[in-house]
Amino acid sequence: MIDNLEYNTEREHLIIPEYGRHMQKMINHAKTLETKEERNKVAKAIIAVMGNMQPHLRDVPDFQHKLWDQLFIMSNFELDVDSPYEIPTKEIYEERPEPLEYPQNFPKYRFYGNNIKTMIDVANTWEEGELKEALTYTIANHMKKCFLNWNKDTVEDAVIYDHLFELSNGKINLKDSDEDLSDSTSLLRTKGKYSSSNKKHHKKNSSNRQRKRY
Repeated sequence: MIDNLEYNTEREHLIIPEYGRHMQKMINHAKTLETKEERNKVAKAIIAVMGNMQPHLRDVPDFQHKLWDQLFIMSNFELDVDSPYEIPTKEIYEERPEPLEYPQNFPKYRFYGNNIKTMIDVANTWEEGELKEALTYTIANHMKKCFLNWNKDTVEDAVIYDHLFELSNGKINLKDSDEDLSDSTSLLRTKGKYSSSNKKHHKKNSSNRQRKRY
């Protein structure tokens, strides 16, 4: 009896292991049938069994297409049957996809991030008015906060205005503005405030865990 034991390492390699060995054996049997009529009948039965393994998707047209493609893949593209969809080929299956083009963006001021340029481009499309003015100052304040995250020293508003003018291709000019941006210390204090509160909260919870309960 021990001599008849069969180990997975000695068995045929499963092309799609998720369907199990019995499904692979059914497909291998379908390839040995002599008439195409018999093969078509067995192939439809196999597709039905494959669909029953995921009943919530078996009637979705795209999923049916996927099942037929998997059937041909598991048969090593050697099963000669009629398919309701275009029959895939081994060459297409083994073809390497084209590499995706990654957007190369090398901003001059990396510490602002790429989203700032997107926000500035959107602001340039808005009509002049209070909403656009509010948006531009919001962008400028966010740029100042990003600058301070990169460099903890204070930064003059004039520097932010110059960068904003440059990044907007001269379309947003706040250099002559009388309105000041948020104070540097308040921006840094906001960050420290939340971090300190989190530390206190963590310390409070840890003390509660260490407290004896009677």
